[in-house]
Amino acid sequence: MSESPPLKSKRFAVLAERDINKETFVEPWPEAGLIVADSPHDPSPSLCMVDGRVVEMDGRARADFDVLDAFIADHYLDLAIAEATMHMPSVQIARMLVDINVPASEVRKLALACTPAKLCDIVRHMNVLEMMMGLTKMRVRRTPANQAHVTNRRENPALLAADAAEAALRGFAEIETTVGIARMAPLNALAILIGSQSSRPGVLTQCAIEESMGLRLAMKGLTTYAETLSVYGTERSFADGDDTPWSKAFLASAYASRGVKIRFTSGTGSEALMGSSEGRSMLYLEARCLCVTRGAGSQGVQNGSISCIALPESLPGGVRVVLAENLLAALLGLEVASGNDALASHSQIRKSAKLMLQFIPGTDFIFSGYSAVPRRDNMFGGGNFDADDLDDYNVLQRDMQIDGGLRPVLEAEVLDARRAGARAIQAVYAGLRFPSIGDEEVDAAIVAHSSEDMPERDIVADLAAADLFLSGADDVQCAVAALEDAGLAVAAANVRTMLRQRSVGDHLQPAAIFVPDAASSNGMRVASAITEPNDYRGPGSGYRVEGARWEEMQRIPQARSPRDFIADRIGTPLKNLHELGDATQGRYNEVILAVGPAFGRVLTRTIGGLEHEEVLAAIFTGVAREGMTARLVRVYHTSDCAAIGQVASTLSGSGIGIGLQSRGTAVIHRKGMPRLHNLELFSFSPSMTLEIYEQLGANAARYARGMAVKPVPVMIDNWARLRLIVKTALLHRRETEEIRERKPQELLFDWEPDV
Repeated sequence: MSESPPLKSKRFAVLAERDINKETFVEPWPEAGLIVADSPHDPSPSLCMVDGRVVEMDGRARADFDVLDAFIADHYLDLAIAEATMHMPSVQIARMLVDINVPASEVRKLALACTPAKLCDIVRHMNVLEMMMGLTKMRVRRTPANQAHVTNRRENPALLAADAAEAALRGFAEIETTVGIARMAPLNALAILIGSQSSRPGVLTQCAIEESMGLRLAMKGLTTYAETLSVYGTERSFADGDDTPWSKAFLASAYASRGVKIRFTSGTGSEALMGSSEGRSMLYLEARCLCVTRGAGSQGVQNGSISCIALPESLPGGVRVVLAENLLAALLGLEVASGNDALASHSQIRKSAKLMLQFIPGTDFIFSGYSAVPRRDNMFGGGNFDADDLDDYNVLQRDMQIDGGLRPVLEAEVLDARRAGARAIQAVYAGLRFPSIGDEEVDAAIVAHSSEDMPERDIVADLAAADLFLSGADDVQCAVAALEDAGLAVAAANVRTMLRQRSVGDHLQPAAIFVPDAASSNGMRVASAITEPNDYRGPGSGYRVEGARWEEMQRIPQARSPRDFIADRIGTPLKNLHELGDATQGRYNEVILAVGPAFGRVLTRTIGGLEHEEVLAAIFTGVAREGMTARLVRVYHTSDCAAIGQVASTLSGSGIGIGLQSRGTAVIHRKGMPRLHNLELFSFSPSMTLEIYEQLGANAARYARGMAVKPVPVMIDNWARLRLIVKTALLHRRETEEIRERKPQELLFDWEPDV
């Protein structure tokens, strides 16, 4: 006898096809670094000092220090209070982090005296909600902001400039590009600089490229910030990168000396990805990175797992630890560009949930960066959120009254900005004698969604121009001159202003961005941890979305006047509907159809767009088809569908009545039944058709005759409430406005029965 095949659940088969099950999930493996926190190989917090010098830290004697230990001990720790701080219970510091009565400065002072293991021990006591509360308090700049990625597969300069101009218009404070071909870096950096400044002044730009090349671009004036100075949590990882903490500190100083803002890059998972985790947890190694970052004098850090995000997300607690590393960075007083950049999940639910951990408390840059181009054009490996999600993101801001750093825009505004960006880079290419950008390229860039909408360029000629520009004497000043020669004075002035700012250096402050300021001579000011520090101290304090910013966030293009939703349902009263007087008790062979107070008088169509006259005719036809008579009554004292139906059944001689609201919701009621109990309810009015209304009338007549009745199949549209609940509420409100203290009125309906 053969065995029966194993049972298979149809529900599990459906679940198996869900996006979430395209992910990789693994169990922790500490020895391989596949553990996000609390590895058995993580050290316990400890610190010993002799004569003001650290001789032991986190279980390792000074003789055994690696380069990170030595750098942290000598350049990061506040040794004046380190021993006392290390003796404080970690849970006490964790509670201070959440306590709104403890100033951020007091907590930060302690944090700067904690070893990496101690920092991990502090956040170990905190759940996600508590960490979000801590991040709200510890963020260094008062207002959150956002960074954009602007790249394209064809590395088309007109499209780069147009996309940068649009990103600037949408409110991104920083714009980052990168390259598919390394030699294109000068032209790509130039394109987003010119494009962004043609839209609005003050947007910081950079090109993610090899570090020495990045410095050369900065010296040419093509970039105003850098964040590709990667640091790692183990000595081997640093060695593989041909770097040390000291060389990173030197490079940071080189950038700053040229007036270029810098932040380091780190994030959970990179050491495990490089095979150099030493069995330590991802969070512990990231804590070491952050201590190095602070010790090197960097004003900020790009962290949040960044391009490694799928690795911690494969493990238990991975998303929590990404939040923890963002919190630790803010705790140390660093500007935080908190990831959310790389594609994190197939699941829309999961990627949005991850974002909320930074979006709700706010970070200095919620994305580092948001893909302001379609995902297929994102040369950083695809964006977690991209250009297709811009409307969703603006609605999230509006939903929660949270400033996510973006602003809603109109299509005409975007087209104007893209035109300005594309024409500006066209003028610069002409002035610098680069391969020309034709008018057809500009026109295509203005309306393009992706690089697929752009004509092909001669990449060999562009590369030759990039090489010549990088090796020659020309720099961004030549681009400014080209803009001025072309009559593009605004773009030229904005680029020149950014060059002047490099001499002033205010944007080198922690978390510095330029924000619009009408009172300033150049139309902008620096907002940073110095000029606008985060002053959150609990409810009623800190940054609140209000005033002009809140008004702006509400003005999404999709929002309409509520009155517009029902304008086409308000019409001239039906000419073939006449009131005869107070309704009276009826005869045994009738079904009464009772309508709401606005039906056919003020409102003349259902929510589904059916004419009231046609609906009445359909119901009357159904009643007549079953050999009964329909009588029409208007109920004035209520707009409730169940109450209208109950009145109809009470007046009906057969005891069967139909209640019908103006928006189309209907009920078949029997005399003596409770108001909210019925024979049939037709609640999905948007799905109602004339055929259904006719069958409704026929069923009511069959109930009146005492016959067996097959109920009309319930029409269910699970999306109808999402689409139409506003219109439903407004139609019901308009019906309710017509309520009067009058008895039900008999109506004469002139119609031609179709039987």
